[in-house]
Amino acid sequence: MDYICQPIGFSQMTVTLILLVFIVGYIAIAFEHPLNLNKAASALMTAVVCWTIYILQSQSSHLVNEELLHSLGEIASILFFLLGAMTIVELIDSHNGFEILTQKIKTNSKQKLLFMITVITFFLSALLDNLTTAIVMTSLCSKLLTEKEDRLWFAGIIVIAANAGGAWSPLGDVTTTMLWIGGQITALNIMKQLILPSLAAALIPAIIIAYRFKGKKLTVPALSSISEQEKKEGRIILIVGIGLLIFVPIFKTLTHLPPIMGMLLALGLMWVITTLIHKRKQPEDAKKYTVANALQKVDTPSILFFLGILLAVSALQSVGVLKELATVLSTTLKNDYLIGTALGVLSAIVDNVPLVAASQGMYDLTTYPTDHPFWEFLALTTGTGGSAIIIGSAAGVAVMGIEQINFMWYLKKISFVALLGFGAGISVFLLQVWLSH
Repeated sequence: MDYICQPIGFSQMTVTLILLVFIVGYIAIAFEHPLNLNKAASALMTAVVCWTIYILQSQSSHLVNEELLHSLGEIASILFFLLGAMTIVELIDSHNGFEILTQKIKTNSKQKLLFMITVITFFLSALLDNLTTAIVMTSLCSKLLTEKEDRLWFAGIIVIAANAGGAWSPLGDVTTTMLWIGGQITALNIMKQLILPSLAAALIPAIIIAYRFKGKKLTVPALSSISEQEKKEGRIILIVGIGLLIFVPIFKTLTHLPPIMGMLLALGLMWVITTLIHKRKQPEDAKKYTVANALQKVDTPSILFFLGILLAVSALQSVGVLKELATVLSTTLKNDYLIGTALGVLSAIVDNVPLVAASQGMYDLTTYPTDHPFWEFLALTTGTGGSAIIIGSAAGVAVMGIEQINFMWYLKKISFVALLGFGAGISVFLLQVWLSH
């Protein structure tokens, strides 16, 4: 992610125009329901218009095309990772795997369930990654909760806990992974320094939201009337599916290939296993258990929305807006922790990946050596800051697609709580730094 483009021959007017288009597109996404226009349409149009302005104003269309193809390559790896994870989750669901899992939950208190989901999401996110964990846990909650409003609140805490859990692990969030690969942090140190601040960022919102469910009882749905053979198949797919998702970060660590390769391998293996399990069934009976059927259920508009929003952000990155923004913050704020906090808040509006990439380009290891508190703080803020807005993180976008969360609902109900968690994480981190010095 150290590819910072140096655009040729464009004016300040071009940058302003692209920024204006981005802001208008963002507003259209926020007011998706009043406008009665799917957010994917707004995001895709915003992306194309931004890149069109850029190439028309540039003196080198060849350079712009190279930048666009580079951005598309990086975005495609995220999208296919998302597609693979969602397909595996759909396969587990079609085999009643989540229903089997819900039967293991013994509490009938929604408040206790909220804390259980928060803690499981937090630690599972560090083991898998925040995107995959958010998909799995949201799918699980959709089987446990019958009321739509309850599912939305649980989805909100899943986004917060998944992003917080991803921040303290080198495998949990793409920005932490970038800093780890770039040599700015080491694995054991980042886990040691960020686990408590990240836990605070997840638990404070959970405690606040839990008040909403005080005294409310949960009715665990009965397991569908399925045969013993189907239950056995469901258990196999559940264990294999979760196992393969856990295998993805291990494969990345062993091979140094990007996570998408591990996810594609996992999906291929699931394809083979489901084919073998159902090979003796009649085609019409086996159809609902196939990968092809699972792919049809995946929320394609959400993936197209993700493509559009990331392409639009990459246009801002290519014209140098994000790097310039990072430089302005550095010269204006002149304080490591104020800069890190500002970048964390910004990561809720634009993708945290180019912001961290810009920071890596601005500050070398002679300024801030490996395991300097600045890098740790940057991992914390850019990892947890995205929770403030539903489209501020990959986990948020995925959950938004699964539960059809309204942008403005999240902004009104969850954003303030997420920011309180963000502030709590920062406070714990600064306390740790103060005590250690």
